[in-house]
Amino acid sequence: MREREKRGANTDRLAESLCYGRVTRMCDKSKCSCKKKANQAPSSVQRKLEEEYGKFATTPSDSLLKKYLTREVFDKLKTRKTRYGSSLLDVIQSGLKNPDSGIGAYAADPEAYTTFAALFDPIIEDYHEGFKPTDVHPPSNWGDASKLPSLDPEGKYVISTRVRCARSLENYPFNPTMSREQYLEIQDKISGALKSLDGDLKGEYYPLEGMDKETQQRLIDDHFLFKEGDRFLQDARACEFWPTGRGIFYNGNKTLLAWCNEEDHLRLISMQKGGDLSAVYARLIEALGKLERQQLRFARHERLGYLTFCPTNLGTTIRASVHVRLPKLAADPQELKRVAGIYNLQVRGTRGEHSESEGGVYDVSNKRRMGLTEHAALLEMGNGIAELIRREETL
Repeated sequence: MREREKRGANTDRLAESLCYGRVTRMCDKSKCSCKKKANQAPSSVQRKLEEEYGKFATTPSDSLLKKYLTREVFDKLKTRKTRYGSSLLDVIQSGLKNPDSGIGAYAADPEAYTTFAALFDPIIEDYHEGFKPTDVHPPSNWGDASKLPSLDPEGKYVISTRVRCARSLENYPFNPTMSREQYLEIQDKISGALKSLDGDLKGEYYPLEGMDKETQQRLIDDHFLFKEGDRFLQDARACEFWPTGRGIFYNGNKTLLAWCNEEDHLRLISMQKGGDLSAVYARLIEALGKLERQQLRFARHERLGYLTFCPTNLGTTIRASVHVRLPKLAADPQELKRVAGIYNLQVRGTRGEHSESEGGVYDVSNKRRMGLTEHAALLEMGNGIAELIRREETL
């Protein structure tokens, strides 16, 4: 008996010294710290976090990262790691390097929203108009597209309309932690599904890798070709292995566009000239439904809705936007801001984020994507655009 006890004690000591992924068959699971260690960020990452956070703490910034990454929250999260291997550094690296960020945090994988909830929850609540940690995003309800109004029947103000949604494939990380092989796997799955689209949705998929100059120039001329990300995405490591696994799809009428592995695994965009919001929305619903029937499985959180790389796109992921001429409101920016705020609209310059208005033309879109259905988001946006046009006409 004593000999067995001695052998058992020796085994415990060996397991304790060699355990961490090496002699796991010898572990006493009730005593072993393997799991705890495996869920911790490497010490080198923790040191890097401490160094960068120290600099960030003394750097002026209006970002939501600066607002909510207090020392207490930082200390709580700095050792954590998701099962995909993502650390807090993967989440906040862009915001640390770019204090002029609006948000400053990206989810490196689907688990990041849970593992780093102490940071993401207040950011989400702040950006998404009070979507609290106890709130639950409703099930999808695309509603009846025909019930949406035409935004500008006379064609005097709305230049073009587009509605897009973003999707992430189940069981894959997001850009910062994806391997080259995963980029290619996702491209194979998405391009295969897109090639099944028929009728007015039928089109071609063009991989960016190896694209000839003639095709590249044509896509640039059509304003379809997305480029490698800006400094915010670059520093978030959203452009790994560029251009591997990236590509563009569009249909014959150039009214349906898909981006593969740009910022999210899939961006599906319906668009056309003028203000027929109903037609644009209906096309998106049809295309997404057909892709889902091709066995594409999308990552959806029970509380947050559809998951995306950037927390601003969570929930419905819907961004409905118009290019609209508002020259009189352009001369009264306070009134433009007031009306936009009532209807939760985001007003950008002519060329989108970080640009200025040209000739009184703005890119106006819905800001709310969480806590409401897809159809409700479209209605709110449509009503807001109608009110902006009404105000323009009364000035």
